[in-house]
Parts: sequence; C-alpha cells; structure tokens
Amino acid sequence: MPTPGKKLLIAALLVTVTAVAIGVAIKPTTSKLLPPTAIPVRVVSVVERDVPRFVTGIGSVLSLHSVVIRPQIDGILTRLLVKEGQWVKTGDLLATLDDRSIRASLDQARAQLGENQAQLQLAEVNLKRYKLLSVDDGVSKQTYDQQQALVNQLKATAQGNQAAIDAAQVQLSYTQIRSSVTGRVGIRTVDEGNFLRMSDTQGLFSVTQIDPIAVEFSLPQQMLPTLQRLISATPPADVNAYLGADTNGQTGDLLGEGHLTLIDNQINANTGTLRAKAEFNNAGQKLWPGQLVTIKIQTAVDKHALVVPPSVVQRGLDQPFVYRINGNKVESVPVQMVYQDSGLNIIKGVQAGDVLVSDGQSRLKPGASVQILSEPALTQNAPAEQQP
Repeated sequence: MPTPGKKLLIAALLVTVTAVAIGVAIKPTTSKLLPPTAIPVRVVSVVERDVPRFVTGIGSVLSLHSVVIRPQIDGILTRLLVKEGQWVKTGDLLATLDDRSIRASLDQARAQLGENQAQLQLAEVNLKRYKLLSVDDGVSKQTYDQQQALVNQLKATAQGNQAAIDAAQVQLSYTQIRSSVTGRVGIRTVDEGNFLRMSDTQGLFSVTQIDPIAVEFSLPQQMLPTLQRLISATPPADVNAYLGADTNGQTGDLLGEGHLTLIDNQINANTGTLRAKAEFNNAGQKLWPGQLVTIKIQTAVDKHALVVPPSVVQRGLDQPFVYRINGNKVESVPVQMVYQDSGLNIIKGVQAGDVLVSDGQSRLKPGASVQILSEPALTQNAPAEQQP
C-alpha cells in the first residue's frame, strides 16, 4: 500500500501533466501566410484617332411632288392609257373623257365667228364708201357715224366669238388628262365607262415623284444652332438614311445619302422640337413615300481623341477614374469625360497606348496584383453618336 508521501507525489505529477496538456491544447497554432492571389482582368488599349460625332433621329420619307389626278370637267371616262405602278413623265397622256359635246360647242362658236367676220367685212367696206361720199356731202354725217358704230359693234361681237372659241378649246383640253409630274402611278379608283365629276375628291389615281425624294425629321430645339451652321455650310451637311436601328443603337441598312435642305420656320412649343428636311437622290428607289427611317447627320469631328469602350470608365465619388496596368499591378487614374455614348467614351487624363482594365474592376483597388487574361486587347472604332 502506497504511503502518504507517495500519494502526494503521484497527485503532483497528475496536476503537472494536466497543466501541460491544457497549455498545449490552448496554445495558438502558427501558420505561414499565403501570398496575395492575382485578380484576372481583361484590358483594352487607349486609341488616339479622329472621331466624327453624329446626331440621329427618326424621319418620314416624303415625295417632293405628289398629285391626285382629278377631272376638271364632268364627263364619261372613255380611255385609261396607263397602268397601276407605271412610270410616267410630265405631259404624258393618262386618260381621256368624252369630248363630243365640247367639240360641237367649239364648232358652233367658230361658225358664229365666221358669220360675224363676214358682217364685219361688209360693214367696213360700206364705211369706206361713206367716208368718200361724206367729203362731197354725198351722205349725211349721221349716216357715216351710224356705219362707224356698226363696225365697232361687229368687232366687239367678233372678239366675244373668239373668246367663246378659246373657252371651248380650254374645255376640250380638259378631256385629255395629262400628268403634271414625273413619277409613279398609284392604285386607280375608277374604270373606263364611269361618269366622273369635278366634285369627286377621290380622283382617278395619284402620281408620285420618287426620284429625287425627301425625308422630314424632328430634332430637339437645342440642335437649332448646329443645324443652322450645317445648312449654311458649302456644301450643306450630308444626311444618311437607314432602314432602322437595332437594340444596340447601331444603324441598319443604308438606304440613301442626301443633304440637308430646310429647317422649319418655327419650333413646336408642345414638344420642344424643330422639323428639318433633307433631299435624296433615289434612283435605286430604296426610299419610299411614307416609310419611317433613321437619319444620321455628322455634326463635328474630335481631332486626336483618346477613345475607350464605356466599360473602362468607373464612377468615383469626386470624378470618373480608370484602372491602368503598371507592370503586374493596377493604379487608379482620374480622367475627364469629354464625350460618352453607348458605343465609346472620349476621355482625357491618360495617354495613347495605355493599357486599361475593361472587365473585372469590381475586385480591384489601387496596387492590386492582376492577371491579364490571354485575349487580344480591344480597340474601339465606332463613331460617336448623339441621341436626340
């Protein structure tokens, strides 16, 4: 049996072992710190180039000259000499009306003129005879004056007959309906044999000029000084018309190239916009009356502009900034926004050729290590556009 001294020794040993075990258990473990991980990013190089600026808007194609063919007299449509969709020139005969009644009136007026001219000829002969006789008092002064009045009366009647002939000839010309414009015939509304009236508002058909053609569009009133400068330029500013715009703001198919011709004489007070018009050569007939198109006008050119994609520029508390690659790290560079749109930004504060971060900025801070993804550096070639 252990003695009391041995029991105390054993207890002391147990307390010592327990204390050592507890100390080992609560002693903090030391680990080696790992080096910071490089952040993957995509980059783009700053490009220096001349950047044209454009203003865009929605316009409507209009014919410069469109007429509705209507009769100028009442009558039966005897012939239609053109087909729907046919191209006609100014002066071409389009249709004819029944002219028999007008021709009869014309013949009657000519006959009356002939009768009057015969009476006038006889009266003038008698007037000469009376004039000779009046010298020797062969006829009275009264008789001579009466003959002179008869001659004047017959001359006036002859003038009236000639006027009736001219009026009948005008009426006869109305029976031949001719085109007053070079253009394309539209859909006809009547057929041969119909009785036409001058009061008919629908007309026979329309003839619309296609080449050249115009586009009317509206822009914000703030564009007035710019448009005034562009229209007074020599030559006037070029205007391009496109089929439409996609969701990214890029224009569609080019329909025509024209020039600015007109600014309306007042601004719409309700919408704060002004109307303008451009004229286009349209030999290919890509522009059609009533068509909606997107127009683009070059307003200026930024020389030696520093161009980057919109994703490069970040919004800071005080001013915009970009992350520039410096070795394998990034630095924050404040920049000034000269121009921005959906396709590009023009900035100041960097140099041409600087490599900037275009994707992955959310994890960056100045001095952070980066890993450039193995993709070719992006460049930006889209022209600047101003949206109205």
